[in-house]
Amino acid sequence: MIAFAANSLLCRAALGGGHADPATFTALRLLGGALVLGPLARFRGSAAPPSRPAWGSAVALFAYAAGFSFAYMRIPAGVGALLLFAAVQLTMVGAGLARGERPRPLEWVGLALSLSGLALLARPGLARPDPLGAGLMLAAGAAWGLYSLRGRGSVDAVAVNAASFTRALPLALALVAGVALLGRASLSPGGVWLALASGAVASGLGYAAWYAALRGLTATRAAIVQLSAPPLAAAGAVVFLGESLSTRLVVASALVLGGISLAVTARQP
Repeated sequence: MIAFAANSLLCRAALGGGHADPATFTALRLLGGALVLGPLARFRGSAAPPSRPAWGSAVALFAYAAGFSFAYMRIPAGVGALLLFAAVQLTMVGAGLARGERPRPLEWVGLALSLSGLALLARPGLARPDPLGAGLMLAAGAAWGLYSLRGRGSVDAVAVNAASFTRALPLALALVAGVALLGRASLSPGGVWLALASGAVASGLGYAAWYAALRGLTATRAAIVQLSAPPLAAAGAVVFLGESLSTRLVVASALVLGGISLAVTARQP
């Protein structure tokens, strides 16, 4: 979870500090993840995943990574992490409803609390995040939720992630080319290192560690553990990036994370 929170901090540090444009950051992040996950999958003797699921997952991964980067041009790290996490969970809940799952009463209460937290965060006022940035992050979260759903049944998650990162690279390079044609591409040595650290360490090694940890966690415990990512990102943004922690963000975080926690634990006997 520290690695996942670090993605928000590294991206915001690179983009907010003017060290890279969002398209180039996205491409370097995906490259860093591919460079770590590819050799790791081969070292573990992983079989190549089927091409069709890998390409579909690659599109979802690219949509997440690009939306994530462009959103952090406009919103703080703590707000972005909360919006991302909420969108991921709501997407996965929605997928369950579409498959015919029937939530329990407490799950509905938890979902309502989470939605009220998002509504509070988006309410007009001085502390409201940039609407376009917030929308991009919510779209990124939906894409990540779809990516997670597609990979849920994978026999070898590391191999599937490696293939997805590699196949998403051409899409990211096309985006970079488009931004360069508009004359908006920018990159400094610091931006290179921040992007590669986000891809290789916070994404590549972070995903590998997370999938290894999942073998020792129940689904409920895994979901609850993920509740720590937004607060970690918000705290890190205050300490390392000098961002402020507004009352609105604190209350919205409590509603969103509390609601998700209630919904997750409602499934337990």
